[in-house]
Amino acid sequence: MSQPLESGPSPAASSFDYDERYLAGIVCFNRGDYFDAHEVWEVFWMDCSAADRRFIQSLIQAAVSLYHWANGNRAGADRLFHSGRRYMEPYRPRYHGLDIDRFWSQMETARASSEPGGMVNAPSIALEPPPAHWPAPPEVPHE
Repeated sequence: MSQPLESGPSPAASSFDYDERYLAGIVCFNRGDYFDAHEVWEVFWMDCSAADRRFIQSLIQAAVSLYHWANGNRAGADRLFHSGRRYMEPYRPRYHGLDIDRFWSQMETARASSEPGGMVNAPSIALEPPPAHWPAPPEVPHE
């Protein structure tokens, strides 16, 4: 597993070593495969450092919130949106390359611009600095 990354100003790109599971979850999330992103990040969450657990849990909840929203479950989407946002608050302004305020602003825009059961203006995760490479989309088994 990679070394934990620090909060605050980003060091030079060469010193960043993002965990492949973190990146694989982002690949799924950015494709709109929110359930798959949740599955990938959950595996990472079970193995990550204590300092990263709430951050990864917040990403999982954000992904599942969007999954519920797209399936018309507004109550589940709202609950996970708010708890995920709360869990990520201590990691502001930037953690593991993620601009946290920008991410949650995109989450709000997606919800405000679409009705439950649909998704308009889906959020997208960009990292700064960007990773040296993005993994291939993972094959996530569905039960």
